[in-house]
Amino acid sequence: MPIITIDQQEVQVEAGSTVIQAAEKVGAYVPRYCYHPGLSIAGSCRMCLVEIENMPKLAIACHTQVQEGMQVLTQSDQVTHARRAMLEFLLVDHPLDCPVCDQAGECDLQNFYMEIGQHDSRFLEDKNKAKKATVIGPHVILDQERCILCTRCTRFCEEVSQTDELGVFNRGNRSAIDLYPGRTLDNPYSGNVIDICPVGALTEREFRFQCRVWYLRQQNSICTGCSRGCNVSIHYNDSRPYKAGGKRVQRLKPRFNPEVNSWWICDEGRFGYEFIDQNRIEVPYRRVGGKLEAAAWSDVVEEVSTALKTALGKFGPQGIGIIASPQLSNEELHLIHKLFGELMGIEGIGYHNPWEPEGLHDDFLMRADKNPNRRGAEEMGFTKDSLSLLEKAASGEIKVLYIFQHNFQEEAKKLLTQVEYVIFQGSNWTDTADCCDIVIPSTTHAEEEGTFTNFEGRIQHFDQVFLPLSESKNGIEIMTLLAEHMNYAWPYSGPDDAFLEWQGKSYQELNDFGDLI
Repeated sequence: MPIITIDQQEVQVEAGSTVIQAAEKVGAYVPRYCYHPGLSIAGSCRMCLVEIENMPKLAIACHTQVQEGMQVLTQSDQVTHARRAMLEFLLVDHPLDCPVCDQAGECDLQNFYMEIGQHDSRFLEDKNKAKKATVIGPHVILDQERCILCTRCTRFCEEVSQTDELGVFNRGNRSAIDLYPGRTLDNPYSGNVIDICPVGALTEREFRFQCRVWYLRQQNSICTGCSRGCNVSIHYNDSRPYKAGGKRVQRLKPRFNPEVNSWWICDEGRFGYEFIDQNRIEVPYRRVGGKLEAAAWSDVVEEVSTALKTALGKFGPQGIGIIASPQLSNEELHLIHKLFGELMGIEGIGYHNPWEPEGLHDDFLMRADKNPNRRGAEEMGFTKDSLSLLEKAASGEIKVLYIFQHNFQEEAKKLLTQVEYVIFQGSNWTDTADCCDIVIPSTTHAEEEGTFTNFEGRIQHFDQVFLPLSESKNGIEIMTLLAEHMNYAWPYSGPDDAFLEWQGKSYQELNDFGDLI
């Protein structure tokens, strides 16, 4: 492997690496617009110019491959002067609309200007005008005047999504990114062009004018949209409840993981976060006189534990049916198995919704299974035979049925109306919840800590993003309340205890790469 020197720091890199990749190894960030590690090299923006010894002129770091003994300077006077000139060129026609641009605060054009530009404009003529705020797809808005023609978006549509909706039209200073005639940017991965746009030319319709980025906080998490488990960051604001109708989650962004999703995420996962704040079950409910009414936690826990103990005493474990969910974390599933399976002796705990339709599937990221933890439920021994549990409950063989999270279809709802006593535990209102005698409000994954096991068997950790909504509790707290009320020994105080018992190792012991991967 060649050894080169970058800004007086010696580094050994793999043969075939580019200078920009080598610079990152020594912590020398080289400004760039067109370069993206997940796309082909265009070499068009010229912002990554560096000085290389014995070369007659500056070279672009994104395309120049390393050679043994190469001496590179990334911050010399000549390099800084060239970058200032490129910034001046890019800003000639760029509109001065930073105060109303959604990219403000995370814009590379702003950042590099403040770092190495800061010059007064010498351009006196009128700027070229182009399309403003043009809807080009269900999730994306194009502003041609802000575009710097880095072509990241066109290369993404050509190389990654392979849908070819975008191209560069016209020539010279009239060149512009636009849709091909008759096309719409509606491929399943269209939102990624928003992430990779280094300026404010491509913005997200759902996020547009919702929240300034400097008001946002973010936390690492896992997408729950399918069984792949793409790594994401949840961008949220929980300190301004009077904005956007109290919505906390503002957007999801992909988080790089070379083993799972690289730099990308599908639109289903990206825009499927509404359930975290919408249609939530916020307090416990119990049925009184045929109608669900809000109740205190103490009353609901008392009633549920009494129903479970009574059924267990009169009919044995076979008098109780449990249907868990592949939407739950491994830690929650483990404690469901512990309480109902080991301590109460219930066999055949289900997890599968036989009426759940398969979703979109492709050979890239999307999986037909839209549950984040089916593999975890299967590995813990939960059964797919939920239908037989519903039928036994409808026939009276099962007296108490405890359902987690599921939304069953019409056939199942008809069976539920015949069940003697049904408990529903979930985060959102569903038709199934409306049919039950007790409704217990649980948290979403954004309000708790835990792990999911993706379809490949990879265990991945997600952090708690913010506090639970209203009176909802996470599944571990709810299982703890029930176990303590039923006088079972219960040595679990949180998800880390459940994970330690399940895996025999702590989060930290498996957290070699910053996540459980």
